[in-house]
Amino acid sequence: MDLLTEKIIHLQHCRGIGWKAIYLLLKKEPDLKNLYLYSPSYFSSTLSISLSHAAFVTHQLTEKPVQPLLKRYEEQGVSFIPIYSSEYPSLLKTLPQPPWGLYAAGNPTLLAAGRKLAVVGARKADEYGRSAIQLLVPELIEHGCVIVSGLAKGVDAFAHEEALSVGGETVAVIAGGFNYLYPKENISLAKNIVQSGLLLSEYPPDMKPEKWQFPARNRIISGLSLGTLVVQAGKKSGSLITAYCALEQGREVFCVPGRMDDPLSAGTNELISDGAKLVRSSEDILSEMIKI
Repeated sequence: MDLLTEKIIHLQHCRGIGWKAIYLLLKKEPDLKNLYLYSPSYFSSTLSISLSHAAFVTHQLTEKPVQPLLKRYEEQGVSFIPIYSSEYPSLLKTLPQPPWGLYAAGNPTLLAAGRKLAVVGARKADEYGRSAIQLLVPELIEHGCVIVSGLAKGVDAFAHEEALSVGGETVAVIAGGFNYLYPKENISLAKNIVQSGLLLSEYPPDMKPEKWQFPARNRIISGLSLGTLVVQAGKKSGSLITAYCALEQGREVFCVPGRMDDPLSAGTNELISDGAKLVRSSEDILSEMIKI
C-alpha cells in the first residue's frame, strides 16, 4: 500500500475529519507528504476549524498510528480501494462527492463488471415484492447482470438472496463499517455475500452506522450501477432517494408497478408517472441496458 493511501485511511479514522476536510487537505498538498508535520494552526486555517479541534486532530494522527489498523484489516480480509486506483469504479468518479476510497470484503473484481443493476425497495415488502424479485433477478443474472443493493430488510435482502440462490453475483453497499453490520438479521447474508460477491462501505470497519449514512450510501448504490430498479416503495420510502440519486447521475430508473390502492406502490407508481420505465419483464430492463 502506498503512503498516500495509508494517510487517507488514517485521516478517515480521525474523529471530526470528513469528506470535505480530506478534500481541502488534498487540494493544498495532493500527496499529503507532510501530513504528520502539520501543526494545529495549519489544520485550523486549512479546514476552518477551532484550534482546540485542530489540536485534537493532530493528537489523533500522532498518538494513534495507522499501521496496527492496516494489519488488522488485512487479517480480516478487508482491502481499501482509493479513488485514484485503477480498480476504483469509473462510474463512481462522476459523482459530485465520490468516496475517497472503498473498503471491500469479498471479490473486488466485481467493481469492473460492466452490467451492474441496483435493486432497491421497501423494507416491509410483501409477497408481491418477493415474487417480482424471483421473476426478474434470475433472468437478469442469466444475461450477465450483477445485482447491487444495500443489505436492508425487505427488497434489498430478497435481491441479494435471489442472486446468490441462482449462482449470480451481488454487491452489498452498507452504511457504517463492516464490524457493525445492520440489520443484525442480515449478518449471515452478509457473510454469504463475502464468500461469492462483494461487501462495500466508504466508512472504516470500526465506524458505527449513523442515521445520515443510510441516505449517503444510496448515492453509491446508484452510482455503481447503469440503472436502478425500484420494487415496491411507499411515498416516503428511502429507496426513492436512491432513485432520485440515479436520475441526478443520469442513470436509468426502472419500476415495478403496483395496485393504485396499495401504499407500498405509491412511490413506484409516482416514479412511473414522472417518467421512470415501467417493468413488466426482465426484457424491459435488458433492452435499455444494452443501449447504455
